[in-house]
Amino acid sequence: MTAGADHPDLRSDFRSWAVPGVFVVIGLIVLVGLGTWQLERKAWKEGLIAALTGRLALAPVPLPPRAEWGALTSESDEFRRVTLRATFMNDQEALVYTAGSALRPDVAGPGYWVFTPARLPDGGVVMVDRGFVPEVRKNRESRPQGQVSGEFRLVGFLRWPEEPGAFTPDPDPARNLWFGRDPAAMAKAKNLGPIAPFYVDLEAPIPPGGLPKPGPLTVNLRNAHLQYALTWYGLAAVLIVVFMSWVVSRRRPA
Repeated sequence: MTAGADHPDLRSDFRSWAVPGVFVVIGLIVLVGLGTWQLERKAWKEGLIAALTGRLALAPVPLPPRAEWGALTSESDEFRRVTLRATFMNDQEALVYTAGSALRPDVAGPGYWVFTPARLPDGGVVMVDRGFVPEVRKNRESRPQGQVSGEFRLVGFLRWPEEPGAFTPDPDPARNLWFGRDPAAMAKAKNLGPIAPFYVDLEAPIPPGGLPKPGPLTVNLRNAHLQYALTWYGLAAVLIVVFMSWVVSRRRPA
C-alpha cells in the first residue's frame, strides 16, 4: 500500500454510514422546520385571540349605512358589535345545520342556526343569524312565539360567510337546509335580491319562548401549537441520539 492512500476499511466504513447520515440530516431539517412553523402559528393564534377578545368586548356601534358596506372587510370588521333597527321576514328563514359551536359554549348540537332576513328602515336587507334551535324545534310551527313582528332594535356581531370545506355537504334549498353560513346563497334561493355582504350574529334580544336562542360570543380557539412544537423538536433530538448510538455501535470492535 502506498503512503497517503486511503485505507480500504475507512472508505468502506464511511460509505456504510454516509447514506443514513444524509437521510438523518434531511429528517432533522424537516422536524426542526415543523417545530419552528408551529411556534410561528402560536404567535399568530395568540394575536388573533387577543384581537377577537378586544373586538367582542367593545360597546356596540350603529350598523354602517349601505353606502359603506362595500368597504367593510372580514379582516378589519369581523366580530365588531353593532346595533340596528330592522323587521324580520319570518317566512323567509333558512336553517344551517350545526353540531356545536366553538364561539357559543351554551350551544350543544346537533341543531340548527336560524338565518332570517331583516329589512332595514332604508330598505336594505341583512341576513341575521337569530340563534340556535334544537333538532326537534327546527320547524317554524313548533316555535310560534319566536315569529315576532314589527321593528326591533337588534344587537349583534358582524360576521362573514364561511368557505365550504372539502367534506361540507351541498346545500338543499328544497328542504330549506344549508351546511354552511352562506347568506348570499340563501338570498338567491329565496329571491331576496341584493343583501349585505355580511350577516349579523344576534346577541339580543331573546325572543318570546326563548327560540331561536341568541347569545354573546366567546373566544375559545384551540391553541396547542407550543405542544406541537415541542413534539417536533423532541423527535429531532431523539433522531440525533438514535443516529449517534448507531454510529458508535458500528465503530465498536466485534
